[in-house]
Amino acid sequence: MNVDELKSVAGAIVAQQKGILAADESNPTIKKRFDSIKLESTEENRRRYRELLFTAEGIERYLGGVILFDETLRQSSRDGTPFAELLSRRGIIPGIKVDKGAKALAMYSGDQITEGLDGLRERLAEYKQLGAKFAKWRGVIQIDQHDIPSAYALHANAHALARYAALCQEAGIVPIVEPEVLMDGPHDMDRCEVVTSHMLEILFAELDAHRVIFEGILLKPNMVIAGMKCTHESNVQQVADATTRCLRRYVPSAVPGIVFLSGGQSAEDATDHLNAMNAMGSYPWQLSFSYGRALQAPVLNVWHGKESNVAMAQKVFFKRCQLNGLAREGKYNRTMETDK
Repeated sequence: MNVDELKSVAGAIVAQQKGILAADESNPTIKKRFDSIKLESTEENRRRYRELLFTAEGIERYLGGVILFDETLRQSSRDGTPFAELLSRRGIIPGIKVDKGAKALAMYSGDQITEGLDGLRERLAEYKQLGAKFAKWRGVIQIDQHDIPSAYALHANAHALARYAALCQEAGIVPIVEPEVLMDGPHDMDRCEVVTSHMLEILFAELDAHRVIFEGILLKPNMVIAGMKCTHESNVQQVADATTRCLRRYVPSAVPGIVFLSGGQSAEDATDHLNAMNAMGSYPWQLSFSYGRALQAPVLNVWHGKESNVAMAQKVFFKRCQLNGLAREGKYNRTMETDK
């Protein structure tokens, strides 16, 4: 493990105006995305779509990294260039999703635990050979207004995230640590803040116990936001205030960057929330983005699987990257959405 290299990679991913494209959808997830545009989810269509994203002009100005799925890391562009190499040539760091998904936590109804630790050391060694310089593991925290998640579920997921992070750093790979408190459900903002706070407090204690070097990780948390079924909607400034308050209390200043997940927010809301936080002042860590749907949904709506739509879809993708790059500096405004 080269600590300087870990710090260098983590810092490069969240350099000025830069964030992450999460293009690590599993095959079942990308099938749902393709179903929405009535496109069959074949390996070739998945490859074509990822190539559209990775070759869009100008995105290297706003993307420091891209998270890939196992299949995608092994794929190439139509001219035979492996995707990891294609991205690296553009100055975009390739990463890899390494968890095996969330399953029901035995004996704890409503809670989940992420699987994938078995054989992870060997898989990380292979992924590094294939060009990945960072990895991602998602812990899924179910939430209701009262008794979910259980305290045990928080500890179990924090422990798994810490074991994963330690294995990554041992292999010379920067771990993105993702404890996602879901925004499904009827819970209000206060409940989300309580659960997110507990999760972050437990998580950093576990990371420290596993001797994970905070300077060589990135944190990918949810924003503190009311559930989709909550009757009390939260406004942009409330989300920014609650989220930054929570992070200041529980995230060590040694962590170089916080890359938010969009978690089901619209593309505009995810950008607006990030912008509001960065407009409030400076922080000990970079506040950036690691968006999947919030960067890709507008692209899919234009592309529809047709070669004739590729150029326009790439322009839409570039614009979303650019708007989030501006949000990193607190310079985004919703009126920019309709600017040519």
